[in-house]
Amino acid sequence: MRSPTQSQGKRAPSGARHRSGTTRKRGRPAWVRRLRFDPRPALLATPNPSLTYAVRRDLLEENPGPVRALWALPEVGRILRRQRPDGSWPYPGGGIPNHRATEDYDQIETYRNLGILVEKFAATRRLPAIQQAAEFMFTRQTTAGDFRGIYGRQYTPNYTAGILELLVKAGYARDARIRRVFDWLLSIRQDDGGWAIPMLTRFGRWHQPSLSRPALAPDRSQPSSHMVTGVVLRAFAAHPSYRRSSAARTAAGFVAGRLFARDTYPGRDAPSFWTGVTFPFWFTDLLSALDSLTLIGVDAGHPKVAEALEWFARQQKNDGTWRLYALKGGRDLNQSLWISLAICRVLRRVA
Repeated sequence: MRSPTQSQGKRAPSGARHRSGTTRKRGRPAWVRRLRFDPRPALLATPNPSLTYAVRRDLLEENPGPVRALWALPEVGRILRRQRPDGSWPYPGGGIPNHRATEDYDQIETYRNLGILVEKFAATRRLPAIQQAAEFMFTRQTTAGDFRGIYGRQYTPNYTAGILELLVKAGYARDARIRRVFDWLLSIRQDDGGWAIPMLTRFGRWHQPSLSRPALAPDRSQPSSHMVTGVVLRAFAAHPSYRRSSAARTAAGFVAGRLFARDTYPGRDAPSFWTGVTFPFWFTDLLSALDSLTLIGVDAGHPKVAEALEWFARQQKNDGTWRLYALKGGRDLNQSLWISLAICRVLRRVA
């Protein structure tokens, strides 16, 4: 993934630029040679302008033009028409009746739409709608520094970090409110250097009555959840300074060692959740984990990372793309191509 300051893309070195759909004159790049099939032609063949923009920017090292052109697309307009004056998006469903009173579903829906705009349309705070969404999210920030409400009055290190990741990518990396979120995350770590949902460290299960009670501090002696830690790691990986921190390296080592393993806590504990991927990233899966790990600098020679990279190589289709089981985003007809692009970013980084 790219820094929010790089939304305009980079120009390729002299002599290395090429037209879309063709390979470099000097041959295929190293990351493509490691694959059975070149994924770039299939990714460039889509008529989706936001997808081809990202492919040209991230895989071909071309300057795809002004990013504001994406913000004028009809798809973006449809999303923005649903945005409320306070910057939020209303949750479209009724939710689970006994949860609706205690869980902030509109915060979840705002998080979802913010992810689509930032990840698929390269939106930043220069787009007024992103500023409005960010300010709505900051109304959910507590004096402690976390974003609260999705789990009622309980701490949500996973959703807090997921929102933080998107705000960093949208251009808020230097905002003092962002620093407070990182400080809070660092203050709530488990003793082993990762994160878990505090309620689960106390009860070992989801405890609905706690949602309306004062926030429970975590039992730090309990093990971390790699599913929660993987989400938190995304926020650290997105930030140009925090990704280099010792906390990020410790958490990255924990997540890398847990790839393909069962999680300690119930809910998303089955190993099968590793291979159910999502883009924009939501929960921790194999793709989101590798994206964070490679940004932080975990070596591709790490046994579990190497195993994960090999798993992706085996799943590639003859046209060069990947059609994996997607847990979210099914309404986007290009979802498999977005996932394929995210895989290519990881492979290009490790090569």
